[in-house]
Amino acid sequence: MPPRQTKAIAHLKAVDPILGAWIDRAGPCGWEVKADGTHFDHVARSIVYQQVSGAAAATVYRRMLGLYRGKAPTPKQILATPDEKLRGVGLSGRKVEYIKGLAEQLVAKRLPLEQIDGMPDDEVIATLTSIRGIGEWTAQMVLMFRLGRPDVLPTLDIALQRGAKVLYGLRTQPTPERLARMGAKWAPYRTVASWYLWRRVDDRDDW
Repeated sequence: MPPRQTKAIAHLKAVDPILGAWIDRAGPCGWEVKADGTHFDHVARSIVYQQVSGAAAATVYRRMLGLYRGKAPTPKQILATPDEKLRGVGLSGRKVEYIKGLAEQLVAKRLPLEQIDGMPDDEVIATLTSIRGIGEWTAQMVLMFRLGRPDVLPTLDIALQRGAKVLYGLRTQPTPERLARMGAKWAPYRTVASWYLWRRVDDRDDW
């Protein structure tokens, strides 16, 4: 386990016994940062994954890569692809519009996407959400799984809310505001806490 995750888990166990007990049961943290490819590829992939199940999104993304011989397309390749071809792999018309809009901004050099590595989290979110079709959730996924930021809690995520409800025995799913309050003590390691809440959703033994 990477040293950063070891430190994070020690902190989470110290501040939250309920989460700590679940960490012991769930085992090592599987949070991984996707360092390969480009920021464009990762953000475009995040758009594909919006508001659909992971399995369905993975199928659509795989089909999209098939249009480019299995490789992630460049912004110019995306712009050169007819909309109907992209819709044909399962992308909605709106998602085609969003991905092409992102590609247009990059080709025109209007978006400093490759500079986000050095930005604070709030600036990354502001930069990404300035792009049509990218909201806070998508920006947070980029922070967590592309940039490897350790203190991200995507409170709008329905699965995360569900995991909190199950783990803490809540009567209803917490609102984003309540989840933010619950997670305040997990800082500065809320990304790892989020991973374990997602993992709790996957463990359905006592649902």
